[in-house]
Amino acid sequence: MMPGPGLDETSMTPSSMRAARFHSATGELVVEQVPVPQPGPLEVLVRVRACGICLSDVHMLDGALPTPLETVTPGHEAAGVVAASGALALGWEVGARVVMAGGKVCGTCAMCSTGRFDRCASPGLMGSNYDGAWAEFIAVPASVLTRIPSHLPFEQAAIIADAVTTPYAGLVNRAQLVPGESVGLWGIGGLGVHAVQIARWRGAGLILAIDPHPAARERALRAGADVAIDPTSTDVEAAIMAATGGLGLDLAVDLVGSNAVLRQGASVLGRSGRLLMIGLSMEPLELGPGVLFGVGRHTLLGHLGYAKDDLDAVVQLVSRGVLDLSSSISGVLSLDEVSDGVDRLRTRRGDPVRLVLAP
Repeated sequence: MMPGPGLDETSMTPSSMRAARFHSATGELVVEQVPVPQPGPLEVLVRVRACGICLSDVHMLDGALPTPLETVTPGHEAAGVVAASGALALGWEVGARVVMAGGKVCGTCAMCSTGRFDRCASPGLMGSNYDGAWAEFIAVPASVLTRIPSHLPFEQAAIIADAVTTPYAGLVNRAQLVPGESVGLWGIGGLGVHAVQIARWRGAGLILAIDPHPAARERALRAGADVAIDPTSTDVEAAIMAATGGLGLDLAVDLVGSNAVLRQGASVLGRSGRLLMIGLSMEPLELGPGVLFGVGRHTLLGHLGYAKDDLDAVVQLVSRGVLDLSSSISGVLSLDEVSDGVDRLRTRRGDPVRLVLAP
């Protein structure tokens, strides 16, 4: 078969594609025609079928979490099908359905050079440090791919790669949540609603959800929270201490990225309680008198992302129905609607959980 217009003769994939490109100097997000990336020897070219719009994407666009690049394609929650493979990327047939981890190791730091890739000192974040998946195609290392079953919709598979796996890794691995513990979750958006499900699956004895938006609190209760608290009309500290019988929380989780949330979470920790920071912010940290942290034997835990093993595990949990993402997709948008999707998430218009692009 002869290649059609715009097709590369060797790979039969298009030579160009449409991508949403963010120009950091001007703050513009523009859908442009750009070359299709060519996969390296250990890389795979993926035809993107779905990519989520995350609040961290919004914060990159508004400058709160700036990209180091002058121009970049955002998007780090992506799923699709394999379109082509590099010469050494074995085992990935064209058409394989995959979700991809939203980052990669640098390969050159002291940790990577000694084989400790899981401790890479300078990991690259997809859509910020290198081009992401608000595009028709993306080239990624074969090592970041996880197969997805045919019954799992691409839209749900895509958001696993942050909105679900990040809180999973935070609660299960970083904070070491164990059955019976009390958990407070601040912010029941795209991360928080899945954190509720994960805490319930993990066996938390008491789950409290704190969010100023009524729809978010209702969402938390449907997902398995025991108590939903409105911080604008309720004394949060008093409500949490009452719910825990005066013991305080075993684990308080900031899913927003706010020092005010962290400080409030720290104020209601029980003896040897942990404060987990999942939401990202450039704000300086100030948690109150240090003596209270010391006397209470409290722990502050920073957290970012997840390991590949976590992605594999969560794909299994979702595929088998243990975690339910059927209510998590608030809309599927075309690439031309990307700016509207970003605005909807930034302004909470329509109270979206996750909006997904289908390039």
